[in-house]
This record gives sequence, C-alpha cells and structure tokens, in this order.
Amino acid sequence: MLTGKRILLILSGGIAAFKCHDLIRRLRERGASVRCVMTPAATKFVTALSLQALSEDKVYSDLFSLTDESEMGHIELSREADLLVVAPASANILARMAQGLADDLATTVLLATDKAVLVAPAMNVRMWLHPATQANVETLRARGVAFIGPNEGAMACNEYGPGRMSEPLEIVAAIEAYFMGRLPASEPPSLISGPSVIRMAPETMGGAIAHRPLVGRRAIVTSGPTREAIDPVRYISNHSSGKQGHAIAGALAALGAEVTLVTGPVSVADPAGVKIVRVDSADDMLAACRAALPADIAICAAAVADWKVRNAAHGKLKKVPGAAPPALELVPNPDILATLSASGPQRPALVVGFAAETENVVANALAKRERKGCDWIVANDVSPATGTFGGDRNTVHLVTISGVEAWPTLAKDAVAEELARRVVRHFDKGGAAAAS
Repeated sequence: MLTGKRILLILSGGIAAFKCHDLIRRLRERGASVRCVMTPAATKFVTALSLQALSEDKVYSDLFSLTDESEMGHIELSREADLLVVAPASANILARMAQGLADDLATTVLLATDKAVLVAPAMNVRMWLHPATQANVETLRARGVAFIGPNEGAMACNEYGPGRMSEPLEIVAAIEAYFMGRLPASEPPSLISGPSVIRMAPETMGGAIAHRPLVGRRAIVTSGPTREAIDPVRYISNHSSGKQGHAIAGALAALGAEVTLVTGPVSVADPAGVKIVRVDSADDMLAACRAALPADIAICAAAVADWKVRNAAHGKLKKVPGAAPPALELVPNPDILATLSASGPQRPALVVGFAAETENVVANALAKRERKGCDWIVANDVSPATGTFGGDRNTVHLVTISGVEAWPTLAKDAVAEELARRVVRHFDKGGAAAAS
C-alpha cells in the first residue's frame, strides 16, 4: 500500500524520538521512501547518522545551510513528499505550528507545504492537558492537520496519563489510512482557499476513495481470536492474528460507516476512525456485539473458539507427579454469527460470516451459510500450508444466495476493500442479498 510513497518525517525534541528508528524501518519495509528533517532539539535525542543509515537518504536540519539549500531548497523539500509526518510532535512544535512561526527548518517546511500533515504528539501529561496545548491542537485540527495519539501510559518523567507517542505500527496504520482516503482522529480537510490556508479535499487524499457511500450506516466487525480460560494462567485459543478483521473495519470506515470493532487479543495496530471494544472470551464478544446494536452491517471475521471449559478453575491447576492430567469438561460457546443472523427487530440488514476451513472449503461454507442463517459467507483455507493465519494474504470464496464467487489471492487489505465495495453495492441495490 505504501510502495512508492514519499514520507517526510519531521522529528522534534523528545525522548520518544528513539521510536522513529523503528518507524522508518516499518515504513521502508512497506515500500515507502523516508526523508528526515530534525529540529535542533531532536539532535539531542537521536543522531542524524542513525536516521540517515535507516532511511538511506540525507537528513536535513539547518535552515541556512548553503549546501542544503542549493541541493534541496526547503520549499521543494516540503512539496516533494506525499505526506508530512511530525513524530514526535512536542508541545513546542505544536505551538509554533499553530502560530505559523518559521524559525527553523522544520517549521519553515511545515509552513511552506501544500501537502497533508499528520502529527504524533509526545509530551508530559500536564503539558498535553494544558489549555494552551489543547487550544493549539484545536487550531491545527481546524486547519486540516491530522492527529494520531497520544496514548496513555507511563512517562519517562515517572508520571502517568495521556502524552505517550503512538507506537510505530500505529503511526504506520494511520499513514496507510491516509492513503486509503481518510485521516485519523481529525475531520477530513476540505479545499478552502484563503490568504494563508491550503487544504486537501477528501477526493484528492491518496486518490483511493472519491466518496463515502456508507455515511449514515452503522457496522459491527468482529476480529481476532477469543481466549477461553482454563484457569487464571491457561486458556484455549487459536492462531488468528486479526489482520483480516481489522482491515475490514478500516475499509468500512474509509467508506463512511460508523464502525464498532469488537476484537479479541491481537498485536496488530488498531485501524483509524473506528470504535474499539477489546474482549477476551466468546461470551464477552457476544455481549459487546449486542451492546453495539442496532447496526446495518455485521461482519463476523473473528475466529471464535467453539468450546469453553464448563467450570474454569479459580486457581492455577497444579501438575501432580504421577497423577493424570485434570479432566476438562468442554461445553459449546455461544454462536455469535447465528445470534446476529436470527430474525428480529435488531437483526442487521446484512450479516456476513467467515468460514475458516482446512478442507472442503466451499462445501463447508455453503452448509454454514444455511445453518447460521447469515446473508454471506467469506470462506478461506486456513490449513498450515496456506500461511493465512498470521500472514498478509488471503484466498477467499464469497458465498451468497446467488452462488459462489472465487476471488484471486489478494493482500488482506485488498480483500477488505473489495468486500467493502460489495457491501456498498448491496445497499445500492436496495439490500438484495446477492453479491453481484
């Protein structure tokens, strides 16, 4: 998704600058090129040499460098990029951006750019919550600057609260979201010409999404595995990574839907622009889905454990030498897909299930659609040889009342985008169950 994209990474001063080494690596492994600009304060935390080694490009920091200005003027530096990312964004640089100052190379580049800007704040919790910082943030949001984070957590100064810079993978997810046609945690900028404001219209952002046809629609997406407790230490689970479900949630949000993502324990970054509900067990996931109703769309991509232990132990089960392993009595978990598919006033207009199979993929998916009562089934082969669980690609069959459609092997993001387009088509046709 980021192949060929040019990212201008602007680092301001802060201990979180060390995360930018991993951020650069993550962006480059996805095909993006990265060029770095440092404030004088940033050079106190990381070196230009380390950034240059990772980006394989020159690092810029001096506004008045005769060599740099002759080779790459600050105006061109700001405009050659597809997206400007400020990470970490200190309270100081946010204030200077809000005031329109241009007293070093970083702020001059930001003032001179005609491209979109994404910032990842990082500062002490009291600095973040200070009215001056919040006013600066609102000023920048009003100008179309997008924000990712800050996260809540422990600070280097031994305080706790909002102010931690988002993790590199979260920032990467936000950048990918931008190139899909949306900016995270901010109203999408619109084209407004004025004496000092140049903003981008939604249809120009990334060129991927020209309109938002699912505006006004509410969607529930489940993702990841569930964990069914055996005792406080052990559980029953599976290998689902959540990559496909999270991608679907992001794709629906990109098309304007109000999305609630109910996710089991995963390590993938949250998609931008969706409400996240984190759960562990199937019972918790069902309760969260019910709480998110009413909805127009429900897509059950989670790999829900079929069984749970009837009576999970309150203490750790101990291994006794010479004794047989404890017997675990398993009982069925609630059927989330069948529950959401059941007829009634709160049934979503479109319910989509997933069938993760290791054999007879299509036949099992056809039977599952009939048994569960859902509208569509997305069937895929998850046998170990496919690498689907935990991988980045998927080969699926879309099963509807009209028949079975085989899709080519695609990146999971591409599967999500195609499924989202089918959802749009479904509603454009008045909600007919056919997927054509």
